[in-house]
Amino acid sequence: MPTLRWQPIVTLLLSLMGLGVSIYLTITHFDTHITLSCPAGGGIVNCEKVTTSPQSYVFGIPVATLGLAYFLPMIALSLPRAWRSADRRIHLARLALSVAGVGMIIYLVIAELFIIKNICLWCTSVHVLTFILFVIIVTASPMLLFPDPGLETDGSAYLAHDGS
Repeated sequence: MPTLRWQPIVTLLLSLMGLGVSIYLTITHFDTHITLSCPAGGGIVNCEKVTTSPQSYVFGIPVATLGLAYFLPMIALSLPRAWRSADRRIHLARLALSVAGVGMIIYLVIAELFIIKNICLWCTSVHVLTFILFVIIVTASPMLLFPDPGLETDGSAYLAHDGS
């Protein structure tokens, strides 16, 4: 499948960063001896208020855990081999997961701004990473799902010279 050479590495790095933040948020959620490294002053930034609010659970599942459930498969779907795959299901799964991720961050940002009335910097970093992933994946999807029949089928014109 054709793909640009920078997309696999950038999406993989973004997914790994998102997984790292999600691991940190999950640990701080379940281990009460660890507090988030985030200002808890009187301003709009208050990670503790956000991460302990009722909105920090969706269907009884901590949002931090849902972050793990998002980034683990996204890592697999962002591997260079997955980007080069001729199996459309892989590209559809990546696209569907990115759309679901953006849907979730829209809900979470609305909850932070209008219900909780505070934001969490760690959560915001996950939101930004998820949005950037979404933009990269959505812009690449038409080329991957509906390749131009005139292009080489192995995608070598789009790949780096080392074949990655």
